[in-house]
Amino acid sequence: MRRRDLLALIVLAAAASPVARAAEDKKKKSGGANYIPVDTLTGTTNKQDGRRGVLTVDCGLEVADAKLRDLAAASLPRLRAAYVQVVMTYAAGLPSGAQPNPDFIATALQRQTDLVLRRHGARLLIGAVVVN
Repeated sequence: MRRRDLLALIVLAAAASPVARAAEDKKKKSGGANYIPVDTLTGTTNKQDGRRGVLTVDCGLEVADAKLRDLAAASLPRLRAAYVQVVMTYAAGLPSGAQPNPDFIATALQRQTDLVLRRHGARLLIGAVVVN
């Protein structure tokens, strides 16, 4: 048996191993089958005492339609870039010492979701809005 054939056989055996399948079937940390988690979004703001603060937004997407869910998962980098832009702009304009408005943030992020995906059906879920 030639080495090249043996190497191909080893590669095929490694791809079919349970460890490789387990890595591919990695489960999500939270939510159900329709939930797509989004990494934490942050923006810089000013505190009452004049120091810098951080506005943190935890969110995710709930998408019932399988085709739209696949599109949303593929578009996650574009969605995240749009979300970060909204959060950074909102945090920069937040008056010092003021509380953030989660309803306004959720509406703005939902608008960006619909613009990026070019259709309705993906629902943005806000987990927490915190200013530190």
